[in-house]
Amino acid sequence: MAARRLVEDGLRILDRNWRCVEGELDIVALDGDTLAVCEVKTRSERGFQQPTEAIDAAKADRLRRLAERWMAERWPGHFARLAGPGYRPGTAEPPWVPVPPGGVRIDLVAVINRSRGAASVDHLRGVV
Repeated sequence: MAARRLVEDGLRILDRNWRCVEGELDIVALDGDTLAVCEVKTRSERGFQQPTEAIDAAKADRLRRLAERWMAERWPGHFARLAGPGYRPGTAEPPWVPVPPGGVRIDLVAVINRSRGAASVDHLRGVV
């Protein structure tokens, strides 16, 4: 549901549920020329905490570290596909892979399960 909402908002999903020893990124997507690391939080309509309250300073720091690690491990391959057939990591000029021109941001996809009816899904850009 969260990924579908991001696609509807115009993002291109690059990775889902990416894991490493430090943790997990729920969704990594490209929003134009910006890499969006999306944290998905689901709550009950009657819950005591809103999804936006789930990202505290410690969680934000971990998401930043995970985003950096994802970029180091996965972005070169995605960049090669985006750059076209002339790009070969380590052989083409320049030998480094640039960060996305629009930078990296952390988004929240808040899913609220209602007691009746369909869940509501909100995509909040740049929450951290």
